[in-house]
Amino acid sequence: MKIVVLVKEVPDTYTDRKLSLETGLADREASERVLDEIGERSLEAALTYADANAGTEIVVVSMGAEAAAASIRKGLAMGAASAVQVADEALAGADLGVTAKALAAAVKRTGFDLVITGNVSTDGSGGLIPAMIAEHLGVPHATALTSVQISESSVTGTRVTDAGVATVKADLPAVISVTEALPDARFPNFKGIMAAKKKPFETVSLADLGVEIDPTVAPQSIVTAISEKPPRGAGIKIVDEGDAGEKLAAYLIENRLA
Repeated sequence: MKIVVLVKEVPDTYTDRKLSLETGLADREASERVLDEIGERSLEAALTYADANAGTEIVVVSMGAEAAAASIRKGLAMGAASAVQVADEALAGADLGVTAKALAAAVKRTGFDLVITGNVSTDGSGGLIPAMIAEHLGVPHATALTSVQISESSVTGTRVTDAGVATVKADLPAVISVTEALPDARFPNFKGIMAAKKKPFETVSLADLGVEIDPTVAPQSIVTAISEKPPRGAGIKIVDEGDAGEKLAAYLIENRLA
């Protein structure tokens, strides 16, 4: 069994995240960069299966600047066997379509039985990458799973819907995405951190993947305008002079909150 786990370096959600007013892209130098937590949970699902099934190979695949290598190596320290990073200047500011195309090419080049990824990243919040990658690969997909059971020939999981909980199943090879309902990821130990330094880590470009970005076929998103968020204004204070209840009710009605 070969499981590919998609991970991503993102600005830390516990710090302020900013957009560059010059480029309209995320300012990744404005805060600490970390491995996205949903990617770590995806990797934990793969590692849990590998712990109980000898011979399972786990490969982490990511797309981003070469500087993201340090974050990706955390996946190796957690237990993945190898890593592939797609890094190319042409991918700066890539939209969902371009991202999916590049990642799918990297996954296909690596080979896979199962691809596991998070349902949505904490920076882009697109939520479409898993299904788009499955389309490129020509395999079934099961998205937004709150639990996962992997076997040698299929993957099964549960998905919460407005009507209840659905059980979904896909034959391998397949792509799945998981939610934050899955268990927290394990912490890399010292042995894992030292071993990660010797594990295979390959950096590939679009040329290596045989991917060409044609603006007429897969246009990147264009930012037409950007401005800094205005400072938060002062709130309304209601002083109780015997009519605070009426003032509060009037405020709620005026702002359509009641």
